Amino acid sequence: MKLKDKIAIVTGGAKGIGFGCAKVFDQHGATVIIADKDEQGGADAAKQLSNGHFRKCDVTDEAMMKSVIDGVAAEFGRLDGIVNNAGWHPPALSIDETSTELFEAQLRLNLTSTFMGCKYAVPHLRKTGGNIVIIASEVAVIGQADACAYAASKCGQLGLMRALAIDLVPQGVRVNAICPSNVDTPLMREWAATLPDPEMGVDMACSTQPAGRMASIEEMGEIAAFLASDEASFVNGNTMIADHGAMLGYGVKRVTGD
Repeated sequence: MKLKDKIAIVTGGAKGIGFGCAKVFDQHGATVIIADKDEQGGADAAKQLSNGHFRKCDVTDEAMMKSVIDGVAAEFGRLDGIVNNAGWHPPALSIDETSTELFEAQLRLNLTSTFMGCKYAVPHLRKTGGNIVIIASEVAVIGQADACAYAASKCGQLGLMRALAIDLVPQGVRVNAICPSNVDTPLMREWAATLPDPEMGVDMACSTQPAGRMASIEEMGEIAAFLASDEASFVNGNTMIADHGAMLGYGVKRVTGD
């Protein structure tokens, strides 16, 4: 019960890694508020928790973000943490296929929303000595083919995390990020479906891991719970690479024709 009596918001918590965080936080005793634009999915997810609540929130809408965060702090009397998880991976697109509008929309959804989540949570977190967990991606560290907009947004999250970790730690607020590799989520399956051979895409995702499998959403949730707990009181500005060793060793990088 490392998060007993804590109040935490998880953006994009209706499914995927966000729901994994919500489940694990709930298991560790937190009151979890799922903030998601999917009303039915978010409400259903909250019902699966012992102390879960749902608030409709489009993370690209600044007024809505502020209203939800301030409202949660007012209703529950405090805010101890926020997991900035909401985001999206677009289909595989070359830079020629990536419009400026899509690029900017990706930044708004993945990066600007994280900034807004931090900005409006911080006044409440200062009062509780709370913390921020950002769900980034291993792509921010190693890059990814045909994903320039997504990779840029995830790199931006890490820059934001490091800057805020410096600024906020004197005020008692810690900021950390998790960089998962391949996690078995609906979004991962949707991305694979955009490839010429979806089944091969899923197999490739598993094969990048030395264990030969993708992570579960609960495994990512446990890492987030650790970072959000007092057990991680001396962990700040950290990029937690959660890839089971996928970055280790050499890999085939050059493709040659027959």
